[in-house]
Amino acid sequence: MAQNLYGPRVRMGNWNEDIYLEEEIMKDFLEKRDKGQLLIQRNRILKENLLRPMQLSVTEDGYVHCGDKVMLVNPSYPETEADWCLGGDLSLCVTPDEITAHLSDELQVPCGLSAAQTRIPVGRNTFIVLSADRNAMGQVLRYGQNFCLAITGGFEGRMLYLSSDHRTLLKSSKKSWLQEVYLTDEASYLNCWQVAFLDPQLHLEYEGLPVPANAKVLINHCHTNRGLAAHRHLFLSTYFGKEAEVAAHTDLDSHRVEKPRNHWMLVTGNPRKDSSTMLDVPKPQAEDTRALEQDTRAPEQGADPGAQ
Repeated sequence: MAQNLYGPRVRMGNWNEDIYLEEEIMKDFLEKRDKGQLLIQRNRILKENLLRPMQLSVTEDGYVHCGDKVMLVNPSYPETEADWCLGGDLSLCVTPDEITAHLSDELQVPCGLSAAQTRIPVGRNTFIVLSADRNAMGQVLRYGQNFCLAITGGFEGRMLYLSSDHRTLLKSSKKSWLQEVYLTDEASYLNCWQVAFLDPQLHLEYEGLPVPANAKVLINHCHTNRGLAAHRHLFLSTYFGKEAEVAAHTDLDSHRVEKPRNHWMLVTGNPRKDSSTMLDVPKPQAEDTRALEQDTRAPEQGADPGAQ
């Protein structure tokens, strides 16, 4: 019967190399931890920057200006073409690739986008309105004017631009296979967009007029003439959970009018509170609603004396 002739203190094999290897692994780990290069540290830095609270610009005249920080929100509407969809207001957000998000502490280009159910301005959904030549800071944005939408993602010293291009067999949106919308750090004509009035019959009449803030408008890509659209019925499993797909596609109804998935609002900050937007301000009562209430109250007031 075989017996173990070696005691616990006996060292066998390449014991000396194993000891040095363990020491080198520990030194490498401690060095990366001190420099913040561990994967968990990179992941935490990226997440903190993307979810960093941001302050939106407050408009004084009710219009959007070049240089303003805004949120792009697809307002809520009843979806009738699909059984399952994301409800509520959806904001355009940066969506890094889930694999690269765990390996890097900064945004990799090209970077994807999605529409998320959030109304809080953070680093991943706060965009900066820029003119096409980048020199018209402070001027009012007008219908039909070329402009760019840039985002920092909570980082400093880096600007990414909302871009799009014609779809190909190798480049299209993930779910609908339509024209892709992405972020890039290269400034080109693919970054240019235009704001159009909601009613297609009044596009030419409103061209050149100031763009109102917090109002429904259309945002069209200059190079491809496709409208920015939020597909609430197409879900994406992102780094931050389930969100909706965003693509460049003009959805028209039977009257050749853009559907609500092409409607967007350039939301500004609320002057009353530092952490809220104009979406949190209660809407005033409509004039027709007030008139209807007065009409319904009048017969009731006239019927009381007769009843007595």
